[in-house]
Amino acid sequence: MRRPAVAGIDGCRGGWVVVTVLLGDRGGSRDACDVADVRAVTDLSDVVADLESGRLAAAAIDVPIGLPARGPRAADVEARRRLGPRRSSVFPAPVRPVIAARDYEDACDLSRAVCGKAISKQLFNILGKIREVDALQSPSLQDRLFEMSPELSFATLAGGPMANSKSTAAGRVERLRALAGEFVGVAPLVAHPPLGARGDDVLDAFVGAWTARRFQAGAHLRIGVGVDERGLRMEMIA
Repeated sequence: MRRPAVAGIDGCRGGWVVVTVLLGDRGGSRDACDVADVRAVTDLSDVVADLESGRLAAAAIDVPIGLPARGPRAADVEARRRLGPRRSSVFPAPVRPVIAARDYEDACDLSRAVCGKAISKQLFNILGKIREVDALQSPSLQDRLFEMSPELSFATLAGGPMANSKSTAAGRVERLRALAGEFVGVAPLVAHPPLGARGDDVLDAFVGAWTARRFQAGAHLRIGVGVDERGLRMEMIA
């Protein structure tokens, strides 16, 4: 019988990094799982097709899913509280009207009209990815393709927030050490990322795969409450 698989997905310059992990009969413990694939894709159509066909059991993705009508999401507030010194890694999700923005100025105007303040340039830079996932997503698909925050997942895995930024050498070592207890052979894959991606994108996708594995085993953390106007849950899984 074909072994089940889960995936972690993180945005990168060329599109998305996808780390796929095969699970074993003991629920995905380190000695019962294999890293099947690390690749960069330009869009998520094949990933969604694998989820819909059952070839993938679950996938955790680093992008906001479930966009508020106004104000902050409870999931973002709680994630930032839990992360303490790493709180700035969680960008507040934009209000739904913002994803229709033509440019940064338009996005800020739309945000101000709804909630009285502009969005950050960092959030605007991932607006295209938020728009892409929102167009693919549905309440039923969200049971298999769900939101995660890499820093929240790393904090959950390690028992506390990372001490260093992922963009530093110390931060990379810290995250590799956390993943070493879960997967074998991560370091070479991070050192040689697929074309269009960076090493820290691969790290984030790996902790997404860890998150999806926990979700599949029913051992995950879920934060956030409520659904948006499309019926999408405004939550994070770790």
